[in-house]
Amino acid sequence: MSTYLAINIMVIIFPLLLSFERKLQFYKNFKSVIPSIILSALPFIIWDDIAALRGDWGFNPEHLIGIYIFSLPLEEMLFFFTIPYAIIFLFETGKFYLTDKTISVNKYLIYSIVFLSALSAFIFRGQYYTFTVLLFVPIILIMLISIKNSLINSRFFWLFMLITYIPFFVVNYLLTSLPIVTYAPSAIWGMRITTIPAEDFIYSFALIGLNLFLYTKIKELWQRKVQ
Repeated sequence: MSTYLAINIMVIIFPLLLSFERKLQFYKNFKSVIPSIILSALPFIIWDDIAALRGDWGFNPEHLIGIYIFSLPLEEMLFFFTIPYAIIFLFETGKFYLTDKTISVNKYLIYSIVFLSALSAFIFRGQYYTFTVLLFVPIILIMLISIKNSLINSRFFWLFMLITYIPFFVVNYLLTSLPIVTYAPSAIWGMRITTIPAEDFIYSFALIGLNLFLYTKIKELWQRKVQ
């Protein structure tokens, strides 16, 4: 078994087994979970494949089983399914056991972040990983604030987004320290926290934010259909 495959299994094994736990009954959300993961995976996989072809990043064959889909190793493809599944499971688990509170989000603050992120993307347009993740941020924020959903004013959502950086750090440290994933110096700032490129923290927000947005929106649509 490859190291990268083992990491994918480590990420999903307990959320998958606990999905059938009697109290939480997470499996009942599969009709919302599965389409949201697929829809969010598509743009990230396409971008990932293009970036790999460009040489913005690469994968260490010593930690792979050697099966590729397009220019991406199988383990990298699985990453876009195992991570979101585990995150959505943790999100629903947290909502089940913890109380949430509606908060008022300052839209002008959100718009300021959108503007600054888009401006930074333009400034760093020559560094393609930096440029792309900085563009993802305003897209996700505009979706959250413009398309009616339950996340934007949820205190739990914003706290959860912060908490996700704990498992993110563990997984990304493994990926970048072994290393399994390598980055071209021309594609990133070069700033790292331990071995993790600074851009990965923005990437995490975009990937998790898009998955949770699609999941909650699809779930809300299902609930309306039942009513």
